[in-house]
Amino acid sequence: MLDFYCEPHKLAIEVDGGRHGEANEHDTIRTAWLEARGCRVLRFWNNEVLGNLPGVLAALPASPHPLARARDLSRRER
Repeated sequence: MLDFYCEPHKLAIEVDGGRHGEANEHDTIRTAWLEARGCRVLRFWNNEVLGNLPGVLAALPASPHPLARARDLSRRER
C-alpha cells in the first residue's frame, strides 16, 4: 500500500522506516509498476519527514494542489 497518492498528478509518495534496507525487491517491483503507468514515485525516510518536513515539502513537485486551482478558476468567473 502506498503512503500517499495524488491521482490528478500521478504522484506516489512512500515514507520508509528503518526496517527498509537501502532497497528491497518488493519496493523495486512496485516502483517499476507505478512508473510504467506514468506515476512519479518519491521516497522519503521517516526521520526526514519527522525531522525535516520543510525540506521534504520543498522536494515535492511545484504544481499547485487541484483544489487551490479550482478556487482560482472560480474567482476568475466572478
